[in-house]
Amino acid sequence: MTDQVMAAIDGSQFSEGVCDYAAWASLALGAPLTFLHVVDNHPQTAEADLSGNIGLGSREHLLEELATLDEQRAKVAQEQGRLMLKAARERAVEDGVSEPATRQRNGTLVETLEELESEIRLLVMGKRGETAHQASEHLGSNLERVVRTLHRPILMVPPMESNSFNRPEKVMIAFDGSKTTRKGVEMLARSPLFNGIPCHVVIVGAETGDNRSQLDWALSTLRDAGHEAEGAIRAGEVEETLRAYQDEHGIDLLVMGAYGHSRIRHLLVGSTTTGMLRKASVAVLLLR
Repeated sequence: MTDQVMAAIDGSQFSEGVCDYAAWASLALGAPLTFLHVVDNHPQTAEADLSGNIGLGSREHLLEELATLDEQRAKVAQEQGRLMLKAARERAVEDGVSEPATRQRNGTLVETLEELESEIRLLVMGKRGETAHQASEHLGSNLERVVRTLHRPILMVPPMESNSFNRPEKVMIAFDGSKTTRKGVEMLARSPLFNGIPCHVVIVGAETGDNRSQLDWALSTLRDAGHEAEGAIRAGEVEETLRAYQDEHGIDLLVMGAYGHSRIRHLLVGSTTTGMLRKASVAVLLLR
């Protein structure tokens, strides 16, 4: 199955939101929906170290028991995954998706998605996985690695404040004139995902002729495609300026390039991930 919306789920607080955003995207795009759960069977603790200071016979016995425990944990993890996939499928059906598919794989999430990349039109996943601290503002390591590896749009969803999903009503693209964000404007213009959703284009920088020309191009591209669009050029620190605009205009979906060529790039996927992604309270569509 190609050209599908793929939603990566686990036991985290983000999974319900992932399900609902993925169902919305699947219906809006007219694309098949597949839920993916990956069972990582790599041991979480260094079991071999536990046997380092005991006698040979006892060590062999302990290693046998540890191997048995690993096998039992793997079976439990697979069964938990099957139950999560079943629940996700049922939730998507309630959201209106007729035949969502489910897949369970063994391995790591990043390697699995890399293998499946040719089948993915849009990837939906949470900011952090189930092993991350819920109160943490840091991004999950899986999301960082996936963004670095996958060359597909990634929709990162926030945790749901209630059990009800609200379709995005206003989208903002952080525009810097780079090739990636120009492609993003063109994608916004033609994608059925954004039909009927007002679009805001924001450039953080000085009011220069070049910036005004870039903004005019973006707004014309969106309006020519039938979108309601408005834009702004605002000076200031990038992260604070974008967040202030987001709050001021009630933006609930942010579109950004994962790698840009201006100051915006420093907000995204660096050695220490900070910025809009880390503190995002709305869904973020990352473009590659």
